[in-house]
Amino acid sequence: MKKIAVLLYTLIFIIGSAYASPIDMEYNDGIYHFVLSGNKIKKQISFISSQNLITNKEAHLNSGSLLTINAGFFDPNNQKTISYIVNNSQTVEDPIFNENMMINPVLRRNMQKILNRTEFRILDCDSKLKYEIAQHNASVDFMCTIVTSGQGGPQLLPNLRLEEEFFIAKDKEGNIVRESASVLHKTPRTLIGIKTLPKGDQQVHIFIVTNEHPMDIFEARDLCKQYELDTAMAFDGGSSTSLNYKKINVISTQDSGDTGRALKSFMIVKP
Repeated sequence: MKKIAVLLYTLIFIIGSAYASPIDMEYNDGIYHFVLSGNKIKKQISFISSQNLITNKEAHLNSGSLLTINAGFFDPNNQKTISYIVNNSQTVEDPIFNENMMINPVLRRNMQKILNRTEFRILDCDSKLKYEIAQHNASVDFMCTIVTSGQGGPQLLPNLRLEEEFFIAKDKEGNIVRESASVLHKTPRTLIGIKTLPKGDQQVHIFIVTNEHPMDIFEARDLCKQYELDTAMAFDGGSSTSLNYKKINVISTQDSGDTGRALKSFMIVKP
């Protein structure tokens, strides 16, 4: 009888583990926190873009995604990207072809900083998938290739890279004379980070910081520290911050009846 009970318990545990959701979500004080666990889900994540700007909900429905969040920066005037996007190992969005960036003298002088902003990657390393957060120009390990990636910035952990990625600029006296993406102001934010577990497994942590709890970039970094993430970065934020998951539809635009800002690129988790 005891052996049968142990066998039933083991069977229930195995079945429960097989059907355990790889996406866990909690909501607290205006912040949605998602944890993506397990190896299988690594094959379900990709970064996509749209030729014309569309809302996060449209991208969610068009792709049949389980979870969709906003990703890279873009120019709403010409609908072209400011961030690199890679899908199926091919660069599908390249900011070099955004002429508005090239004709702007301030951006042109700081182009290398902008092009080398931080990105979230999924790497195929000899048929084993792994997550990585790194600057765009950072090389990958031997036997690894980038399957999909989405660029944003700035890097939050292990070090905050505001000047290095041209989110702030200072004069010779050290005074801040330029700010991008409202990094110094409280605003909604989309954050993503990686946590390595004791046995070497990786988790992805996503934070959707809504209008109910806006943060500056230092508070965003501290939030990622609180969850002991190894590396973390921001995607586009402010009015771009968007989320679709099950019946949850989060937008950060303020107009009544608004369906959300039209965006360029997205991170999706397919079924």
